This record gives sequence, structure tokens and C-alpha cells, in this order.
Amino acid sequence: MATIGVTRGLGDHDLKVHDSNIYIKPFLSSAPEVRVYDLSKYEHGADDVLILATDGLWDVLSNEEVAEAISQFLPNCDPDDPHRFVYFHAQDLVMRARGVLKDRGWRISNDRLGSGDDISVYVIPLIHGNKLS
Repeated sequence: MATIGVTRGLGDHDLKVHDSNIYIKPFLSSAPEVRVYDLSKYEHGADDVLILATDGLWDVLSNEEVAEAISQFLPNCDPDDPHRFVYFHAQDLVMRARGVLKDRGWRISNDRLGSGDDISVYVIPLIHGNKLS
């Protein structure tokens, strides 16, 4: 809504959408969505990852698009490179969500608008969970 700042959004009950009388607070929740995934229940391979990202990624890319990007990118990386998840995968996802600057703004695939929000992405390898059992 071109107004919300994270710290203001959680505490400012009188915050309104820019140039309107619409209060922001009914659209926000300070209760996070929590999902539990028991790493010890599964055997993970070197290419099994968890993507943790801000809404700047998820607003413009679907789960399927992110999964496809990762599965296309992983086979092209050295599996012994400890930085492959940060330097290659996370940066690739950020760039996909941001898009490229064209005459009508930032654009991603199919000429859709790229993210105008902040984009933070963590690509977390799950193989280390194998050691938990």
C-alpha cells in the first residue's frame, strides 16, 4: 500500500494508507506464520534446500517459479563450493524478483512488474539435518 514500514506497521495503530483515510492496522498481523519441518524425519540430498525470503520475492514469484529456478541452477554449480547457496542461488533469486529496468519500469518474465519492495533471500541447505538423527 506504499505506506507500511515494518517497525511502524506493527506498532502504529493510527497509520493510514498514503493520501487516504484507510487504516493499515486491519491488514497487518504481528503473529508470524510458523511451520515446523522435522529435519530428522527425512534424508536430504545436496540439492535439497529451504528458501526463506521476504515478501519482495514472494509478491512477484510463485513457489513453483522459485523451485524451478533453483532446480535449473543447482546442477550448474560445483556441489563442493560452500558459497554456492549464498553467492549464486540467493543472488539469482533476488535478481529474478527485481527484474531488469525497461522503459516502463522494472520487469520480470512475461513483462510482469518486478518487485519494488526490499528483497532478502536465504537459501538454506538441508543436508546438514541428516546429522541430527
